[in-house]
Amino acid sequence: MPDFFAFARELSVAARRETLRDVSITSGLEDKNPGGPFDPVSNADREAERAMRDLIVEAFPDHGILGEEFDNRAGASAYQWSLDPIDGTRSYISGLPTWTTLIALMENGRPIMGLIDAPCLDELYVGFHETSWKEAAGVRTPIRVSKVGELGEARLATTDPLLFKGNAAAAFKTLYGATRITRFGYDAYAYARLASGTIDLVVECELKPHDYQALIPVVRGAGGTFGDWSGGTDFSAGQVIGAATRELYVAAVEVMRAAASSVPLAKDAD
Repeated sequence: MPDFFAFARELSVAARRETLRDVSITSGLEDKNPGGPFDPVSNADREAERAMRDLIVEAFPDHGILGEEFDNRAGASAYQWSLDPIDGTRSYISGLPTWTTLIALMENGRPIMGLIDAPCLDELYVGFHETSWKEAAGVRTPIRVSKVGELGEARLATTDPLLFKGNAAAAFKTLYGATRITRFGYDAYAYARLASGTIDLVVECELKPHDYQALIPVVRGAGGTFGDWSGGTDFSAGQVIGAATRELYVAAVEVMRAAASSVPLAKDAD
C-alpha cells in the first residue's frame, strides 16, 4: 500500500499540471448533457485524465481503469483505478477554488484508498487503511470527523439542492429545515471538510461511481459513516449520505429513505 500511495500522489501531481496550466479554463468546453441540466467538460478534464491513464498503463499495465471522460479499461489483476479529473467542473470554469481531482484504488471492486486533491488550495486529503490525513504546505496532519450526532446541531452540505426532484426534493427540504446551517456548491470538497470535522453531513443524489469511490476511504478513515439513503451501501442509484457519526447518519436516513424507497433500515452502512 505505501507504494500505491506514492504512485497515487504522482497521479495527482500529473493531473495538477494539466488543470493548473496557464490556459483558458473554458478551452474546449462542451455540454455532455444537451437538452438537460448543463454538464460541462473542458480540455483540462480530458488532458488530466489522459495524463493519469498514461502513468497507470506504464506502471501497472495489468490494472483496470475507470474514468469519467474515456472508456473503461479492463485489467487482469484485482486492482482498478477510479479517476475523476475535475470534480466540480462548474466551479472550475467559474474560477472558484474548491473543485477537486478524485483518485481511488479499488481492489475487487471495493475502494481501499482514496485521494481528494484540491489543487487551487494546495490541499490533499487521503484515506486508506482505516486512517485519513490532510497534506498542506508539506505538512501531514491526521484528520477526524466531528462528534455531532443530532440534526439540529449539524452543518449540512450538498452540491445543488435543485438536483433533488419530486419526493427527494421534499425530503431534502425537510432535512434542510432540521439542520443548523447548510452550504451549497462544494462538490467533493464538502466530503474533505466532513472528514476534517468542519462539515457534519453531506447528502447527494445522481452521483456516478467516479464521483464517490474516492470519498469512501477518506470519510470512513476519518471515523465517519458513508452509506446510501436506505441505510445500506448500495450506491447504484447515486444516492449518498456522508455523516460524522452513525447517529447522524441514521437521522438523515429517516428523512431521505422515504424519498428513495420503502426498504427497511439496514445495518451494514460503514
